[in-house]
Amino acid sequence: MIIFLYGQDTFLSHQKLKEIIDHYKKIHKSGLNLRYFEGENLNFQDFKNEVETVSMFREKKLVVLKDIFVNKDFQEEFLKQGEKFVNSENVILIHEKKEIDKRNSFFKFLKKNSKSQELGLLEGQKLKNWVKKELGKYQEVAEPEALDELINFVGSNLWQMENEIKKLTNYKNGQKIQKEDIELLVRPKIETDIFKTIDAISEKKKSQALMLLHQHLEKGDAPLYLLAMINFQFRNLLTIKELIEKNTPYYKIISKSKLHPFIVKKSYQQAQRFTLQQLKKIYQKIFQVDYQIKTGKIEPEVALDILITEV
Repeated sequence: MIIFLYGQDTFLSHQKLKEIIDHYKKIHKSGLNLRYFEGENLNFQDFKNEVETVSMFREKKLVVLKDIFVNKDFQEEFLKQGEKFVNSENVILIHEKKEIDKRNSFFKFLKKNSKSQELGLLEGQKLKNWVKKELGKYQEVAEPEALDELINFVGSNLWQMENEIKKLTNYKNGQKIQKEDIELLVRPKIETDIFKTIDAISEKKKSQALMLLHQHLEKGDAPLYLLAMINFQFRNLLTIKELIEKNTPYYKIISKSKLHPFIVKKSYQQAQRFTLQQLKKIYQKIFQVDYQIKTGKIEPEVALDILITEV
């Protein structure tokens, strides 16, 4: 039998891999018939010998193949004798974390002849449910606004999400997670690109800002999500600019703003390029655009373009 795990979400596929291996170890406690093979240097004959050699304990073997789509020679040999492995009493578990060309003959064979599972990126309600479940492992809960903000900041990167949840639960120590905690502790996933976009806006490079914005849209980032991130960053700039205007020392800006030090560092530099009045006008304009989008008065993509050109 062949089991095939693949997909964009390497966190979920890694979890599924671990789940299958742990289940096997629970049944076959000796672990003597669990074998691992990996990568482009894997010799097909070594793999074949392992599968075909009878276990001295008459146990079912679990043979794990990791990241073998880079090994063309292995794939060709496997395809020649594929039926033998499909009908084997042993379990061949193929785990691929790299992106796969679905036109590949080996991929097509596995899809047809294995128990395959594609672990795609979680989105929407599925992602929210996963985050709630993960928080529940620590007997932790988050306010609805905090949960939405966490998902906005991190997105579908479950490796980062797991780390951020651990950080938040350690920080809150049983207290309910608030939106302010997310803004203080969690680094937004597209902040680097948003900083680039804000830089382009502040330097009056509107064509560059529009190009960066459309790169996000082409990658699948939702317009309202992008607007939320632009809003988040300009709110930070406004907060920091007000503190600068009061001659607040830099080291006190970090504590008074309650923002992540990394965000303060980047925002402090950008705030110098705007007057306080300019930032207030931009912040007001962002709210107007948000209202127009949500009331259906303008298409989201068009609204973002107008926002960038009018800032």
